[in-house]
Amino acid sequence: MNNNSDPQTLNSQTLFEQGLQRKNARKQLSELLGDDVIKQLQIRSNLMGWRAVLSCWVVIFGAMTAIAVVQNQPLWISIPVIVCALAIIGGRQLGLAILVHEASHRSLFKSARLNDSATQWLCGYPILLHLGKYRKHHAQHHTKTGSQEDIDYSLIRHLPTTRRSLARKFTRDLLGITGLKNTYGLLLMHAGVLRWTVSADVERLPVEGRRGIDIARQFASEVWPTVLCNLALFLLATAVGHPELYLAWIVAYLIPYPLFMRIRSMAEHAMTEQVPDMLRNTRSTRAGWVARALVAPYHVNYHIEHHALVSVPYWHLPKLHRLLQDKKLVPEPPGYWDVLKRVSSRVA
Repeated sequence: MNNNSDPQTLNSQTLFEQGLQRKNARKQLSELLGDDVIKQLQIRSNLMGWRAVLSCWVVIFGAMTAIAVVQNQPLWISIPVIVCALAIIGGRQLGLAILVHEASHRSLFKSARLNDSATQWLCGYPILLHLGKYRKHHAQHHTKTGSQEDIDYSLIRHLPTTRRSLARKFTRDLLGITGLKNTYGLLLMHAGVLRWTVSADVERLPVEGRRGIDIARQFASEVWPTVLCNLALFLLATAVGHPELYLAWIVAYLIPYPLFMRIRSMAEHAMTEQVPDMLRNTRSTRAGWVARALVAPYHVNYHIEHHALVSVPYWHLPKLHRLLQDKKLVPEPPGYWDVLKRVSSRVA
């Protein structure tokens, strides 16, 4: 048989060629920026890592404090404040997820121990994310970005869609349906029933030979840190005389957090070119202060820059963006509203 006609061989050749193109693109980037500049951009900092983690929690507790303060105020005051506070908490929950993403590239802290342990306990476990599993999953995304083999391709496969379809998705998010579905899926993943993923594809794992008690034990061993972290949040809210504030954490996790996560994922790769070049298969997005608070924490909007040099910490991404713009390597980024109009541009 002619190997050139073998689909598996053809696929292997395609992946090899794509990998070679990625290496060539990164080599050209190194030549344009210079090794010294790149080394400076890749410097990590424990101080900046702690600043990111602690500032995230300070904002969360500040939003919860605002809810507590306005509880006895007239509805025309309390309702807008509570809605804004829930949005802010959801935005910071996304911030915790972004810091897990940062740590998956080992760039949040200079210390490897802090990068993994501190991030897992202070960022991952509270929102049911596992750093190690995410790191393994996310590495596959970076090696195959711009191809249909990308493990996260399912998040953008259906785009562009119609405005009505996008509105239905946002409605499900705002009703908490998406949040409940995502949480249920994560729990099944921790139980070993589903393969761990953050994409839209769901793969059921074989359960032959596994008893119910085996599944229950795995589930308990996986989720007890999340239970412990959330119990600590509840006890802290109770200690300050407002146990109901823990409900704000749950509502934010089920409603604005999934909505902001959806917008973020669409902005990063939807309707970009299906090519190996990370300067063309990824999108950076302009983010004002509202976007930074809700959908683009910790400079995640500089996504071309992140894919170009994955080991650059988040606080250096704006500088890398300016350098790439000076070299005319990246286009002027669109805003998030522009991206939403693009991804909903299909005519029914």
